[in-house]
Amino acid sequence: MTGQPSNFLKIDMLNHYFRGDKKLYLHLYISDPTDNDIGTEVTGGNYEPEEITFAEPTLVQVQVEGESVTKGQIQNDSLIVFNTATDNWQTISHFGIRDEDDNLLASAPVPTPKLIEQGDEAKWNVGAITLRMF
Repeated sequence: MTGQPSNFLKIDMLNHYFRGDKKLYLHLYISDPTDNDIGTEVTGGNYEPEEITFAEPTLVQVQVEGESVTKGQIQNDSLIVFNTATDNWQTISHFGIRDEDDNLLASAPVPTPKLIEQGDEAKWNVGAITLRMF
């Protein structure tokens, strides 16, 4: 028998991990960090991960294999602007969310990979980072 998490648990886990006491940081990658945390993060050129905060989680209906399912969803609640690149950062293909202890909590591909060159700023608008659970 396989159980499903309740809507309460979905919201509670998102609040715990993404709105708890620990600071969270948005990291940029030039390769997929994967669930095993083995991707290549941007380095040099004035790059530093930026703090990210999230709005209250919500429940959303999504289609999975033709069936409507309820997932917990959370989105960033403020504009995120990285330092101006002082050297080329290469093409950003993925992002990762890490806690202050450097644990990778989540990662995903960026919708449109972007080459960040000297003088560019990488930024994400409010609601641009969306995480879904279950």
